[in-house]
This record gives sequence, C-alpha cells and structure tokens, in this order.
Amino acid sequence: MSFEAFRQWVQALAEAGWLPASLGWGFAVNALLAGLIVGPMLGSLGTLVVIRRHAFFAEAVGHAALTGVAVGILLGEPYTGPYGALFGYCILFTLGLEYLRGRTGLSADTLIGVFLSMSLALGASILLILAGRINVHILENVLFGSILTVNGTDLAVLAVVGIAVTALSAILYNRFMVSSFHPALAQVRGLPVRTLDYLFVVLVTVVTVASLKIVGAVLVGALLVIPAAAARIVARSLAGFWWLSVGIATFATLTGILIPMEFDLPVPSGAAIILVAGSCFLVCTALRALSPAFRGDTA
Repeated sequence: MSFEAFRQWVQALAEAGWLPASLGWGFAVNALLAGLIVGPMLGSLGTLVVIRRHAFFAEAVGHAALTGVAVGILLGEPYTGPYGALFGYCILFTLGLEYLRGRTGLSADTLIGVFLSMSLALGASILLILAGRINVHILENVLFGSILTVNGTDLAVLAVVGIAVTALSAILYNRFMVSSFHPALAQVRGLPVRTLDYLFVVLVTVVTVASLKIVGAVLVGALLVIPAAAARIVARSLAGFWWLSVGIATFATLTGILIPMEFDLPVPSGAAIILVAGSCFLVCTALRALSPAFRGDTA
C-alpha cells in the first residue's frame, strides 16, 4: 500500500467514525504514520539504553541536535529539515564523546557534561547570530516537537532510519546485551566490544535525530528512557521487558499525538507524549509496589 493510499484509507475510516475525527486531516495522518515508526523504534532501542546506562548520553544527543539545527541553517540548509548538518554534527558529537570515553580516564557523565556544555554554548552563539533571519517559533518546534511540521521528507527519513535500525538491532541485539552485562565475557567470546559500543551510540544518534519532528530535541531522550524504565520495573523476563517497552513507547507516542488534536489543546506533541509515558511509568511503579506479581526480575 502506498502512502497516499494509506492516507485515504485512514481519512475514510475517520470520516466513517471508526477512527478519531482529527485523523481526517492530512497532517494528522502524517503524524500518525510517524508515530507508528517512532514509538516501536525508540521503545526497542530504549531497552538497550537502560541496560547500558546511557540515559544521560541519550539526553545529551537530543540537546546537541539543537546545535545541529543551528549549524544547518547557518550553512544554508532549509530550516524545516536541515538533516545534513543534524546527522553530521550529532554523529561527530557522538563519535568524539565515545572516542574520548576510553582514553581520558574521566567518567562518562563528566565527559558528557563537558561535551554538552560546549555544544549548547556553540548552538546558542550561532542562534544569536541568526536571530534576525529565522522565526523563533521554528525553534520551539525543534525543542518540543510539532506534528504540524511533519512532511513527506520527514516520513522518508524516519522510514529509512527505522528499517536500518530495526534490522541492525534484530541482528546484534544479543551481542549488545552480552557486551552490556559482561564486557569481559564478551571479549573472551570474541565479540568486538569497542566496535559494538561505537555502533550502539551511532544508532542512538540517528534515531534521536530522525525523531526530532515528533518529540523534540529537549524530550526525545526521555522517550528512549522512560518506557524502558517503566517496563524494567515490572517485566519478569528480558523478552517481556522488550515487548512492554515497545508497547509503552508506541502507546505514549500515538496517545500524545492524538490527545492534543482531539481536545484542541495548545500542547506540543513532544510534551504530551512524555507526559503519557511518565504516567505509564508511575502506573508501573504503583503496580510493583502494590503487587508481588509485578515485581520483575530483569533489574
């Protein structure tokens, strides 16, 4: 089914009352399709982010994306999607951070703090230079996400990233897990631990950049962490941990997209998505506290 056929099918179901009325609009269908890609992708990769204790790293990449946007606009890329500078800058940020992590003797959080501070300072400086050339509302969309700005290019980028990340994650998931739980054992078994570390941070980076239009630079790291954290609280197996994380992330993404449209709320999509995900986390916390059946053993 082509995208246009999918759009017409969804709009027909919305007009018939089978789906929320807001999905009768083309931009809403774009957002729905983007959410169907973003939710499972972030939920799946988020399990590894939590296991590998990369939550702060994921947040740093999201914030670094703001500087990537500034660099792209400075270089003349379209402000609605400066993907060249976004991917380029964020990947350089990630690779530089990972390279120095094993060569400076500093803890990961210290290095992330240094890199993030420098990146934000650079981004702020460039944005001040560009202040007379851009609309401030564009930056709000970058920071907090906006379903109104999702277009065909964004969907194409999401689709390519989603396919690539899903394929690599499926092939390497067990290796990522082994190198996360026991790096020494992974080396004994012949796994290229450092190569896996580099590949993992690059995957987190491209997923973060591709998801900016929906979740926003400030909050995209949270959607990598919160669903997986909620799932880990109550899951009783690694398989259950993965499925529950994907389910929570997908539910939070789709619900966060639809609620502001259905109730005409002036809330950015990213904020709504994270509020739903945070509510799921609180529910999982309460379930674990109230019932032994939900006290998972993946921690």
